Amino acid sequence: MSVKIRLKRGGAKNAPAYRIVVTDSRSPRDGRFIEEIGSYDPKQGGVNYTLDLERARYWLGVGAKPSETVASFIKNANKAAAVAA
Repeated sequence: MSVKIRLKRGGAKNAPAYRIVVTDSRSPRDGRFIEEIGSYDPKQGGVNYTLDLERARYWLGVGAKPSETVASFIKNANKAAAVAA
């Protein structure tokens, strides 16, 4: 089973909201998922995502592949965690 970390779309027409989920790569975009680890609101300004960085690191450690967008969120969250520590 190939595991991916990607976005799942929600929200209304012209008002998207996304969840960052860990899912089997064969599942449809908005279908079944293993775990929800964050959210993303593209309409919001500033930092417009939340991410459970510990769970993301765990899933990356066991071989999950992030999408390009989620990879950028993880990279930015790692930078923010390094500055805060």
